[in-house]
Formats: sequence, C-alpha cells, structure tokens
Amino acid sequence: MKLGASWIKKGLLLVTGTLGLAFAVQTGAQVQTATTTTAGETRYNVTVNRGEVYAVNGNDLIVKMEDGTFRHFPDVPESARATVDGKQLGVHDLKPGMKLQRTITTTETPMIVTTIQTVTGKVWHVNPPRSVILTLEDNTNQEFKIPKNQKFNVDGQMVDAFALRKGMKVSATKIVEVPTVVLAQEQSVTGTTPQAAPQKGAAPAAPPKQVATKPQPVTGTIPPSPPPDAPLLVAAGEPTPVPAEAETPAAPAEPPAEKRSYLPWIGLAVLLVVILFVVRMRSKPSK
Repeated sequence: MKLGASWIKKGLLLVTGTLGLAFAVQTGAQVQTATTTTAGETRYNVTVNRGEVYAVNGNDLIVKMEDGTFRHFPDVPESARATVDGKQLGVHDLKPGMKLQRTITTTETPMIVTTIQTVTGKVWHVNPPRSVILTLEDNTNQEFKIPKNQKFNVDGQMVDAFALRKGMKVSATKIVEVPTVVLAQEQSVTGTTPQAAPQKGAAPAAPPKQVATKPQPVTGTIPPSPPPDAPLLVAAGEPTPVPAEAETPAAPAEPPAEKRSYLPWIGLAVLLVVILFVVRMRSKPSK
C-alpha cells in the first residue's frame, strides 16, 4: 500500500543573525535578497508493522496486529494498494486471514536556510542610533531602523550610525540563518494469502518429473604423443598394492596311530596260570 512521499518542514524557532552586518528593513524597501540552503547528513528510520486481516467493511479495515491487539484503519483510500503474492490489491480485494506487513521509511535531513538581504543608498538623514533614511537607486527615500551594534560599509570601512553623514553612500547586509528539518515519509504494504489446508482423501501431489539431461561434451586439449623411448602408460598417483594370493590352508595332520599295549593280555595270562595252579594244588590227594 504505497503512499506518496509527504514533505514536512519543521521550523526550529532558532534564527541566527549576523549583527555586525545586519539591520532591520521596513516593508517596501528596495532590497536584494539571496537565499541558499545547506543540507546536513540524512538519517533513516525504518518501522515494520505486521498483522493479519481480521475484517473488511467497505473502506474500513480491521487488522489483528502481531502483539494480539486490533487496529482500525477507517476510510482507506481507493488508491491505496497492497502487494500480496506479487499482485496489486485494493482495500476491497483484501480477505480475512491475509498476512500484511507495513514498512514505514522516514528520512530526516537537517538543513540551514540562509537569507541574505542587501541594501545600498545615500544617507539623507540619520538619527543615531535608532534610524537612518537612505535615498535608493530609484531616487526614493526609505527609512530603516538600526538594530543594536549595526555596522555600515562606507568606502570599505565599517562604521556605526554615529559616523554617518548626509550624502555618504552606504550599504548594509542582513543575514538570517534558519535551521530546519525536512522529513520524508514513505509507506509500503506487502502480504501473503493463507495456505489452504489439504482436503481429506485428496490424492498426494505427484512427484516432480525427472528430466533426462543430455551428456555434456568434455572439452579440453589432446596431450602430445610421447617420444619413441617413453612409456605409453604413466602412473598417476600412488601405486595400488597388488593383493597377495591367498594361501591354501594345509590339511590337518592325522593323529599318530596309538601303540598297542600287551600288558592287559599278560596280566590275564598270569591270572589264568595262578588259577590253574590253585586248582591243581587242591586236587592232589593228601599223603
């Protein structure tokens, strides 16, 4: 919602006069006036307000601000525009739920307006230190009030009112400096529309199509052929170690055959001999 820049001048109730070359001039005097303006450093102040459209009724707009408060904007002009999603909308196009942002840019430029008034004439009558009557270039006489500490330029010399004499050609200058501040203010309103919630049962959005890209040709220069004795292949980077061949694991050795022991057979034979001996001894008849 752009509003034209409005210029406001603030007078600072401060007027600086150069008393050494200043005097009061009555209305109607033939005075040469020159005005100059000197600008100072410009200062910028940016204010941002955010809110949501709550209601629109004709040209009246109600906005819910970011802090939760409601602001009423009555009689919004028809020419006011808001940039919403890249479109220029008027007050009647705004809908509840739209997000608005107003940016106010204020520039302050201090200036000094200098006004120089110069009058030249011949002294016709002087009443020091209050007034002097000068005969101007058009042969008319004009009375001037003399301020305190006023000086007059007579043939390059600065004199006061008491040194003036009839017939002297004099000139005097009045310098007034008025400091002012020039304000420029510009407003712009931007916004976005609320995003609609997805409906239940709606099909999900299709994934973006993948576009096949053509392979780009490789550009470069062809290296020169190697000399006859040079190798055709040159290793680039560190050599890659060749993996060692895996050794075939050896078959497990067969356990050594156990040596047969004859001790059990010997013991059994001895036992049989003992048994036979005992039986024989018992079978002999006693003498």
